[in-house]
Amino acid sequence: MRLSFALLVAAAISENFFAVQCFVPSPIQSHHHVSHPLRAATLTTAAVNGEVATNGEAATTEGITEIKLNVFEKARTVTSVCTSGTMCTVSSHDGIAGSPFGSFVDYVLDDNGLPVLLMNEMSMHTINIEKAGDDPMVTLFTQLSSQTGGSPGKVGLQDTSRCSLTGVVKKIPEDADDMDILRMRYSLTHTYADQVMDSPKFDFYRLDPKMIYFVGGFGVSSKWVDVDEYKDANPDILAQDAPEIVQRINRDHGEDLMLTAKHILGSTDAQKVRATGVDRLGMDVRVTSPMGTRRNKLQTDEFRIGFRIPVISVEDAKSEILKVFQEAWEKGNGVSWGDEVPGFDVPVMKIAADSLE
Repeated sequence: MRLSFALLVAAAISENFFAVQCFVPSPIQSHHHVSHPLRAATLTTAAVNGEVATNGEAATTEGITEIKLNVFEKARTVTSVCTSGTMCTVSSHDGIAGSPFGSFVDYVLDDNGLPVLLMNEMSMHTINIEKAGDDPMVTLFTQLSSQTGGSPGKVGLQDTSRCSLTGVVKKIPEDADDMDILRMRYSLTHTYADQVMDSPKFDFYRLDPKMIYFVGGFGVSSKWVDVDEYKDANPDILAQDAPEIVQRINRDHGEDLMLTAKHILGSTDAQKVRATGVDRLGMDVRVTSPMGTRRNKLQTDEFRIGFRIPVISVEDAKSEILKVFQEAWEKGNGVSWGDEVPGFDVPVMKIAADSLE
């Protein structure tokens, strides 16, 4: 039976999912379909910044199920995962006064997602801020590591998401309501802080952004982000684990990805398939295929494969990915669920396409 089999497989290998070299389901599979208990709520999937299809057909607009993080969640995820960045201040130094000055800084976020920095009074950026007068404006630029792409040493920083927060930076008074929380948070994130945070030469500063600019990566859409929406957004729960998940999928599950491209995404001529991202709502996949009859012309498509339920843990994500791989194998091997085709309700959206001569 389809449901019990998939759940048994997920439970059996959830502890070591990514150690499996290639997930190949057993052909001993009942052809009698058992309704998925979650399917009733997710059969109808609608567009999220583009058309979503289930089993290759455009879905209706009823029962909308999001399969992509919104831009506010993406921006909040970037600033939450990162703990350092480049801060740009206006130089006050003779000879370059008025010029942009960039310097490396560490930070943590407060409960509203605002960056908090511990800065030495002798640092050039601190001097620039103090000499800028009332309400000094700065920009903090922060960017995900290249490891996020899942191919260490091969994926450049151009492919990663980044965020620029421009606003007013002010010293936080010692009697601030959240000072104790900020001190503890900073100490846990940056171990050196315990040695300097009580020094009279160091103070905590908070950046209150007036404008936030988010870039999803090279060739990916960029957007100014509403600050209040950013403050209310939650970072993706898989953000810390996503790089390793993507890396393991690409390393150990190439055959599963190829089956998924051919039988779930409809890319029957796929030559190369790679996972490029994963979050609580789904997985991003890049498929390269020949274009027409010309061998030297390739078509590269970016797809979003949505999870039928939002995941709340790494184990949930593993289970949802397993289900997609399982159904791709079933469809490729002619397994029937009566009048339903395996993978018929997996939400899919093409998010980008490009051709290379």
